[in-house]
Amino acid sequence: MPWIYLLVAGALEVIWAYSMKQSHGFTRLAPSLVTLVTMLGSFGLLAIAMRTIPLGTAYTIWTGIGAIGAFLVGVILLAEPLNAMRVTAAMLIVSGLVLMKLSGS
Repeated sequence: MPWIYLLVAGALEVIWAYSMKQSHGFTRLAPSLVTLVTMLGSFGLLAIAMRTIPLGTAYTIWTGIGAIGAFLVGVILLAEPLNAMRVTAAMLIVSGLVLMKLSGS
């Protein structure tokens, strides 16, 4: 169950990052509220997951999900550039996440 909490926390991190971008510096109410609510949910679930999962592993996986998720949202929804260097960077992040997970087993 802690891994499910961690995955949901990571997904919420992607949502709050996107909502923060849409808030235009917290000048738009609805996206600002979504940002704050999903931040609280993300941090709360991360804290619950960290009761069982080691700090280094949990935090790395959480930020990695957020980084890759935000990258994909940027490319898909915000038409951010997709080039070989950015894809390589994303692949390195995913490789690091896999290695972190494997090192804890």
